[in-house]
Amino acid sequence: MPTAARLMAALCLAVVGFVVSEMVKPLMPESTDFGYFVQVNIILGLAVGWFVMGRRAGRGTTAAINNGLTGVFVLFLWGIGVQAANEMVRLAMRNRYDGPLEAITDAFKIGAEFGLTIATVPIGIVFVVSAVISGLLTDYANRRWR
Repeated sequence: MPTAARLMAALCLAVVGFVVSEMVKPLMPESTDFGYFVQVNIILGLAVGWFVMGRRAGRGTTAAINNGLTGVFVLFLWGIGVQAANEMVRLAMRNRYDGPLEAITDAFKIGAEFGLTIATVPIGIVFVVSAVISGLLTDYANRRWR
């Protein structure tokens, strides 16, 4: 059921997805073709905000901050997972793997490499600050517009 809290959480995490995507671009090699990178992360932010954060709103300030941290962490995991799977499929289309098990195993390796690449202090600060703000705004929307 659509609620103001779900909408606010979805919008907040879409903004987080956009901001972090733009912060990640300079960390990657210059030859990287990003394609739909930003758009995919915005859509993931909308989905995670709507389904994960939005339904857990309205339980108080501490729970709101925890909700924001959970939402941003789930967005991080899904973003890494989707982008790693996309890279694995790109490599698979170039016949880089001998079999499907090798491709799936490499997807986890690619995800770990992506995670290490973006594990910087500025991105960590943006994640924590945006998580707190997103959680509080979602809780406020739940209280304000019932």
